[in-house]
Amino acid sequence: MSRRARILLVDDRPENLIALDAILTPLNQILVPVQSGEEALQALLADELAVVLLDIVMPGMSGIETATRIKQNAKTRDVPIIFLTAAIAQPEQPFLGYAAGAVDYLAKPFDPGVLMAKVSIFVDLYLKASQLLDQAELLSERLEAVEEAVAALGRLPTVSRDAEAREVAARLAGRVGGLRDALGGLGPR
Repeated sequence: MSRRARILLVDDRPENLIALDAILTPLNQILVPVQSGEEALQALLADELAVVLLDIVMPGMSGIETATRIKQNAKTRDVPIIFLTAAIAQPEQPFLGYAAGAVDYLAKPFDPGVLMAKVSIFVDLYLKASQLLDQAELLSERLEAVEEAVAALGRLPTVSRDAEAREVAARLAGRVGGLRDALGGLGPR
């Protein structure tokens, strides 16, 4: 079964959430609708998300404040945010949105095809990154088995008595260490 990404939909108006659901359902991903900034923060902490679609004008915590909090949290700071807003009468809104950490800003009414294309890009990036991390974890596990085998090889009496065999085992251990170092930036999530 292939992995599916979670897309967080944040809007205080149920009809907007229904519209977003209708637009994004063809992507065949997991849509997570919430109606407030507080609920959005809870959802982000509960599950890993590919992208957040966030309304700016909401009662209570605004979208700008929600985005700021998302970007301040180490666990959620890298989740891309696309603002969706009807607040086009306020020319400072796009600037505030980008300043809060948004990657994009769409004014309502927006073209559903454009929104779907933009979300699709972030879903694809998320899925590719997840696949790379999974492969890095598998490689790390296999590398650990090789490290154990190299260490066991070095402890063999015939290797410890033979200078050439010790040198070969040391070179092998060095190469495995180099692989481990290269893998270091791709380790477990």
